[in-house]
Amino acid sequence: MKVKLLILVFIFTITLNFSMMAQGSAGSKSEIEPRTLVDMNIAGILQRGMFAIGTEQLPEGVFILKMDVGVFNQFNFGISYGAANFVGKGEMKFYKYPGVNVRFRIFDEEPSFPAMVLGFDSQGKGEYLDSIRRFEVKSPGFFLVASKNFNFMGLMSLHGSLNYSLETSDQDKNLNIIVGVEKTLGSQVSIVAEYDFGLNDDENRVGRGRGYLNAGIRWSIAKGLTIGFDFRNLTNNRISDTFGGDRAFRLEFASMIF
Repeated sequence: MKVKLLILVFIFTITLNFSMMAQGSAGSKSEIEPRTLVDMNIAGILQRGMFAIGTEQLPEGVFILKMDVGVFNQFNFGISYGAANFVGKGEMKFYKYPGVNVRFRIFDEEPSFPAMVLGFDSQGKGEYLDSIRRFEVKSPGFFLVASKNFNFMGLMSLHGSLNYSLETSDQDKNLNIIVGVEKTLGSQVSIVAEYDFGLNDDENRVGRGRGYLNAGIRWSIAKGLTIGFDFRNLTNNRISDTFGGDRAFRLEFASMIF
């Protein structure tokens, strides 16, 4: 457990050194492209030389730390790590492996064509369920996503993706579909929503077959800092959730480092 705790401390220490002089990612005046809605990967990408750190705090004391870097103009690489019961009482349940996020933009957005990103993301959410070797919310795995921006009382973005998770020990190996939308509210605030069809999570082991509806709000409160609050699982899709949806908090820093 000490080694896994050191991994989290190491990632956090490195990222603090690069958290100054950053740009927010919410609102119509955002200077960096968001790369996710709630759980959904979208076609945003960090420009070359930009570094980002993000954290998510979810129910059951789950804490996830992520960092990403724009290696080339169209290529990003990131790692993540987390634990359940990180905040609270009792033993912390560290994730078995760090997560990896790799994304390559294959098409830039054009007036009549969306931006498209091909990538891989092995970071799931919630507790890791050893009995069926998967997260409560499966990692996306391989994904292809298209995103298009429109001028509509500010900016509105529409997103659609296909993904194939490698978490298939529950015998649910279907290709999955996710759709989402982001709308700016002024220069510093955005609202987001997504619907995960859960086609790879409808065998009544974790999901009920209703899909996952998530929503959230993002606020660029200062240069370099974006915070967010999420409402997750609004369809009460998880069998283990007696009281329906849950809430989560996130923040992100981004900075040019080379």
